[in-house]
Amino acid sequence: MSGQLHLNAFVMPNGHHEAAWRHPSADPRRARTLRHYADIARTAERGKLDSLFLADGVALWGNVKHNAHSHFEPLTLLSALAATTDHIGLIATASTTYNEPYHLARKFASLDHLSGGRAGWNIVTSAGEDEARNFNLGSRPGHELRYERATEFVDVAKKLWDSWDDDAAVIDKASGICADTGRIRPIEHDGEYFRVRGPLNIERPVQGYPLLVQAGSSETGKEYAARHAEAVFTAQQTFAEGKAFYDDVKGRLAKYGRASDEIKILPGISPIIGRTEAEARAREAELNALIAPEYGLRQLSQLLDHDVTRYPLDGPLPDVGSFTEGAQSRFDLVVGLARRENLTIRQLLERLAGGRGHRVFAGTPARIADELEHWFTGGAADGFNVMPPILPGGLDEFVDLVVPELRRRGLFRTEYTGTTLREHYGLARPVNRNRVKEHAA
Repeated sequence: MSGQLHLNAFVMPNGHHEAAWRHPSADPRRARTLRHYADIARTAERGKLDSLFLADGVALWGNVKHNAHSHFEPLTLLSALAATTDHIGLIATASTTYNEPYHLARKFASLDHLSGGRAGWNIVTSAGEDEARNFNLGSRPGHELRYERATEFVDVAKKLWDSWDDDAAVIDKASGICADTGRIRPIEHDGEYFRVRGPLNIERPVQGYPLLVQAGSSETGKEYAARHAEAVFTAQQTFAEGKAFYDDVKGRLAKYGRASDEIKILPGISPIIGRTEAEARAREAELNALIAPEYGLRQLSQLLDHDVTRYPLDGPLPDVGSFTEGAQSRFDLVVGLARRENLTIRQLLERLAGGRGHRVFAGTPARIADELEHWFTGGAADGFNVMPPILPGGLDEFVDLVVPELRRRGLFRTEYTGTTLREHYGLARPVNRNRVKEHAA
């Protein structure tokens, strides 16, 4: 692996550790304000990170009694952050299961124009049962059905973004022609899940399409990523697992006519930073001491689709089966971790508290940089989804201590060299498929 790695800041209100809101350095009330997120975005931009990412779900997550859940709707928040930043990419999560293509295509085109070409879409199919009940459904659609709908959904969105030629907006005051209507066309999509006439009521995005991101790591998810995604946020606990996932996804690209550099694999890492190894471990222990087991048990039960609240905390994880219609890759990761390391339920809750299955690494800035370099140069990652355990302090430390170490090793940029999110990731602007078809005809 050569070149420089990519870094995305994955932002949660108070940080990624489930007990972050209880830490003395956190301010959960401030996490309900725009200023909180604007400061975080400016910190990420100061570090020249590629992008900032907001997760989302359309139900009240977990056990709100024991955690802080002031999640803003991502596209709304990122539109505001577009006005407070100049360079950093802005990636919002949005579901293909509980939205319509026209609605989301318009929203992402709007964010891309408002930000000058910095929008990204983290495509999710929504695995939670609680989400379905907020949208006139008794239960969530099955895993395969969700991905079938997602495939058609993204195809429709691309058609809508392509419904305007790049030069359709003429803006000729002298002639009185604002737009050349011959360069704007309906898409007339009539598929299994959607019927959409089009065209979109906003010009083609600055980037052509927003950066398309995907986070599912099941077999279906990996195939979907190989077909559609340009960045993948993934969770692996070991280098060997990361390398296997990297090679697997990259190996699927050729069947879709794609090259290996057309998709960036970014595993999640939650770095707990200390001036010494002992200080880093003490910080991790301090956070884990704030865990409320009631919260972790509820989260684990939802993830596994199996009630584990009635089992002894210091006993083993019970038999939870081998399959879920929910988040299949995360189910496999968590069950595999518990079995492989013979963890009790309490130990498993501690392992998941910092990153919900993403890797948590406590160490000095140099040791954290060593790990990132090992995964990057060893072909297990093109970059990383950085998940600070506490915000805003955890991101400040990463930008001020780890990023300079990566730069000293020639692994990360010192300045932005592009203006769009696609340029940050070294990805081409998509051609308009309508124009390609017309030229072919």
